[in-house]
Amino acid sequence: MSTRTVTNFLLLVNAAILLFWAARTLIVPRPVEGPIPARLPLLCRAWNPHAPAPDGSRQVYGRMMIDMRTGKIWGFPTNTQDPYPVNPVDTKPQTSHPFYLGKFALDDAGR
Repeated sequence: MSTRTVTNFLLLVNAAILLFWAARTLIVPRPVEGPIPARLPLLCRAWNPHAPAPDGSRQVYGRMMIDMRTGKIWGFPTNTQDPYPVNPVDTKPQTSHPFYLGKFALDDAGR
């Protein structure tokens, strides 16, 4: 065999392998994988109107968010029974600012 024949044969084998590899990727794509969290870091719960406002002047409707990593509890007042802050007079989206309610000792739960 001549050197030219061996070179052409090796180039043909390389081209066939690359073609097979590219065609397989196009026909059967690999599934996308991402990180899966062990648990959600925040837990959201509604509260009844017995939760105090940050200044202690009144009781408000709102949402309670629990940080499952630290146990800290934050209150987000909505001022209505809607699950999000609403102002019937103003049509633009409202922002609810959190206030600190307390903390759960999550580390003590395993004892």
